[in-house]
Order: sequence, then C-alpha cells, then structure tokens
Amino acid sequence: MELVLAQNEIPQLLKVLELSKNRGIYLLSGNLASGKTTLVKAMVEALGVEENVTSPTYLTALEYGESIYHYDIYQKDLNTLFALGFLEELEKEGWHFIEWGDENLAKILKNIGLPFWHILITQEGNKRKYSIRGI
Repeated sequence: MELVLAQNEIPQLLKVLELSKNRGIYLLSGNLASGKTTLVKAMVEALGVEENVTSPTYLTALEYGESIYHYDIYQKDLNTLFALGFLEELEKEGWHFIEWGDENLAKILKNIGLPFWHILITQEGNKRKYSIRGI
C-alpha cells in the first residue's frame, strides 16, 4: 500500500495502520531527513504519550511512556546490536519504532518469526510517500 501525504495528513496513515490495535515492530526506512522521526513523533502522540520525541541517534534507543520504544540503528552493526540483546528488546510487549530498519533486519525478523511493518518513506515534492507492507 502507498500513501502520499503532507505532514499534517499523517493521521490518515495512522488510521490505515490501526496503530492503537497493532503493537509490534515498525521498520522505518528512507533517506536522511525523509521524515522518519517526524512519523515517530506523530505515532507517539497518537498513542496518547505527551513527551518530546527526538531521534535517538547517539543513544540507539529511547523509551516513551511505558511501552513505546524508539531505536535509531543508522550505521550500527546488526551483529553487535544482537550481542547486546536487541532481539530480546524487540520481544517486549509494546510498540517498537526502528529508524533505519533495512532489508537485512527485515530478513532476520522474518526468519525468526517476529512480525513487523516496513514503512519506506520517500520525498515527493513537499509531501512524503509512505510505502507500507506488513509481514
């Protein structure tokens, strides 16, 4: 499924995802400044958490509320993350938003049976195209 939306139209995407009902893993991919963190901000807000959402670039992970997890794995080695317990973190009940989730991570999640949504964000003028697939 694909949606082309302006920033103020992101709630339409959240309705399609049925975010409040669909806890789980959301891989967010796209170029630098494509809107990954902006999407996470909207998702956290839609889940009723009023916290300042920033990209966890240097921390790798941030937690909002009691069960919302936000990761940035840009240029991080997956094997190192796995050795640090990343897969175990993803098994926690809640919403897991992973910026820079790529096909390598998608294949691993699929192979071990962890379902996820993959959202590719690309720029289309002053809007963003959200290509969504659930696995």
